[in-house]
Amino acid sequence: MSKQVQGYVFLSLAMVLVGSTVIASKIIAAGLPPFTATALRFAIAFPLFLGLMRATGASWPKLPKSDWLVLLFQAGAGSVGYTTLLISGLKLTSAADAGVIIGTLPVVSAAIAIMVLGERPHRSVLAAACLAAAGVLAIVFRPDANAAHSLAGSALIFGAVICEGLFILLNKRVAIPPLGLSALMTGFGGAIALPFALAELPSMGATGVPALAAVAYYALVPTVGGFVLWYAGLQKVSGTEASVFTALAPVSALLLAAAVLGETITANQMIGMACVLVAVLSLGLRRASPERAGEA
Repeated sequence: MSKQVQGYVFLSLAMVLVGSTVIASKIIAAGLPPFTATALRFAIAFPLFLGLMRATGASWPKLPKSDWLVLLFQAGAGSVGYTTLLISGLKLTSAADAGVIIGTLPVVSAAIAIMVLGERPHRSVLAAACLAAAGVLAIVFRPDANAAHSLAGSALIFGAVICEGLFILLNKRVAIPPLGLSALMTGFGGAIALPFALAELPSMGATGVPALAAVAYYALVPTVGGFVLWYAGLQKVSGTEASVFTALAPVSALLLAAAVLGETITANQMIGMACVLVAVLSLGLRRASPERAGEA
């Protein structure tokens, strides 16, 4: 197996694990409050990232105070905001719907960069944004809407996507190696979520084993295992090639929602997924074009 093919395998597995976080979050939503689940996730993942840093000889970054404030906000948005909004949204809507909406992340990130950083949008980016929006609208506004397809739930999940988009945008402000950044995000995320988790304790009911097992899975497999697979893949392929593989995450979420949770995949969800996939792939191919031209 060539180095490039190995990279493709690692990236594919990483994105399948990312898709599985939607299923884990759906199970968590049925048994744990969002901030409690988030605090537990980071409490499990943080020591493992510290162990990886020790094993690889990675050191903590030395940054000015302003950059530490950026990191703190980044953790609040990308770590705590994303996880809690995702779990809250999945209390109200289906995992299949959530998978489609989360698939818009690359397009939403590009849109945030245009609005916040003032980047001039290429026509292909605008077309991708329109396609992604059409995909979300296909599952949100439909005649068969019911309790399993909540507009409020979809809005919360889209809020999670925006939080993750802000995380990606802020990541451009501070140059930190990926392993150190992941350790900082889990550490800060756990510290931010803890006071809210303690506030949830009085209203917390009985916690089921499936929810706790889902939190442990989320922390160990997609969070830590997904990190290792993604960056192992990045070492073997270009960043632009890797960006195309993000399209596998919503596909994974949709298929796992049917296989694990027994959810029915509707025609609207398939249409929405198709729109989102075309949008993400078009973005990835556009980014890859200049690189290939430079290699020619």
